[in-house]
Amino acid sequence: MGGLTVFSDGVQNLIEKGYRKITPFFIPYAITNMSSALLAIDLGLMGPNYSISTACATSNYCFYAAANHIRRGEAEMMIAGGTEAAIIPIGLGGFVACRALSQRNDDPQTASRPWDKDRDGFVMGEGAGVLVMESLEHAMKRGAPIIAEYLGGAVNCDAYHMTDPRSDGLGVSSCIERSLEDAGVSPEEVNYINAHATSTLAGDLAEINAIKKVFKNTSGIKINATKSMIGHCLGAAGGLEAIATVKAITTGWLHPSINQFVCASFLFNAPCLFCK
Repeated sequence: MGGLTVFSDGVQNLIEKGYRKITPFFIPYAITNMSSALLAIDLGLMGPNYSISTACATSNYCFYAAANHIRRGEAEMMIAGGTEAAIIPIGLGGFVACRALSQRNDDPQTASRPWDKDRDGFVMGEGAGVLVMESLEHAMKRGAPIIAEYLGGAVNCDAYHMTDPRSDGLGVSSCIERSLEDAGVSPEEVNYINAHATSTLAGDLAEINAIKKVFKNTSGIKINATKSMIGHCLGAAGGLEAIATVKAITTGWLHPSINQFVCASFLFNAPCLFCK
């Protein structure tokens, strides 16, 4: 969402004090690509440098774009991911107006409850998740510790509704299928999924429908929801969850999905993935 705080402060200063009180940093810090631009200035990075804004898919789009720059030989190394800091009145108010946030204000610690039968919306978080992505040759040349490998990816959209997903999860399932094809991985080889799982009524169900469509046998798959513990960090969500996935690969441990009080087996028409 760009520099939401500086944008909000600028509008308030304009209304209350006039245009002369708007900071000269208003425009530079409000645009979405300034964070990567400042990093490039500090480190002298002169490769492809731009921002992507695709809501909560932003970080994954960035990883996909960065990997393809490397694959095409346009860069040897890319820094990619997402950042977000939208917990201010206008940010929260906007999502309240969308009716997307949980209303469990009397029990905030358990408000983020992906897949729980009584889920009622997401809890907003803030943060940043950034990866250094590079070719194998470049990593080996500089002696970098290699902690994970990017095999492939894909991007698409539901082409369905401004905020609601397709209930059958077709947009998600087709994207997963294309990702697996690009990576040269069969569905049977997958044993772990870090889910989007925001705690919204429609979103959680659509995602599970998509997973069931692609992975016919889920008996060997573990799935978890990072947002149950850190909330929904919007544009940074995919970056933070990529880090959680990398840690799962390197440690062999999966973090829990907390705040599930009513079994989610109703989502699966079978013993659920969380009760195995």
